[in-house]
Amino acid sequence: MNDSNNSYSQFVCLSGMPRSGSTLLSAILSQNPLIHAEGNSAVCQLMWDVQTSCFGKASEQLRANYRVKTIFDLISQVPRIYYKNIPEKIVVDKCRSWTIEPNIKMLKTYVDKDIKIIVLERKVIDVVKSFVKLYRKNGVSNENFENNLVVKDSEPIMRSLEGIKWAKNNNEDNTFLFIKYEDLVNNTKETIKKIYDFCGWEPFKHDFNNIVSKYPENDEVYNLPGQHSVRPAVKKDKSHVPLSDTLEKKCNIIDKLYSNN
Repeated sequence: MNDSNNSYSQFVCLSGMPRSGSTLLSAILSQNPLIHAEGNSAVCQLMWDVQTSCFGKASEQLRANYRVKTIFDLISQVPRIYYKNIPEKIVVDKCRSWTIEPNIKMLKTYVDKDIKIIVLERKVIDVVKSFVKLYRKNGVSNENFENNLVVKDSEPIMRSLEGIKWAKNNNEDNTFLFIKYEDLVNNTKETIKKIYDFCGWEPFKHDFNNIVSKYPENDEVYNLPGQHSVRPAVKKDKSHVPLSDTLEKKCNIIDKLYSNN
């Protein structure tokens, strides 16, 4: 498109496990003046809602008025409208749902058939400990609440884990790049280079000791202050948080199960 208000040239997705370094990675990438990487995005949900309407409740009117060809424009323009007026040429859109199969099909149909998706991984037990630490700090936790973090098909952990599993089993066309949390914080320079190579970006010298969230999220909306805070220097969150024996056992079983897949 030639419209200067819709002029980004590449749309890349960031997905994977929660509490796995996505906010840190976004802050690092945003140091590059060519890259726009903000917080959790509504793009996936908005595209899905428009698509559902076009092939559902609005379908009759679209067909009756010979507007079927308009469907592609309506759905494909959602990201362009969402990121209207940004100065950067590369968008890194963050959403855990970008590893879900129907969403991949939607991306490849309406955004880019060669879409690149960065997927962050972290052990379930460490993700749970990070959440529990955050919840307890904000006074919104109890044992039942914590146990619900690992209920099958639940958000935000288990559904993300299923998405990662699907992505790993369906990466023949190199759509996904899998990055472990430990590599991001312990081998940051090499990991960032791997991401740049995967996305086809020109090299950029990042400062890993002066990290600031260029596009901070308002965590008051989530009722979890500090959820998306980043340290000024890359540092591993050790999260020494005691879990109940039952919860710790469940986490270890899940980690073992998914490591064998």
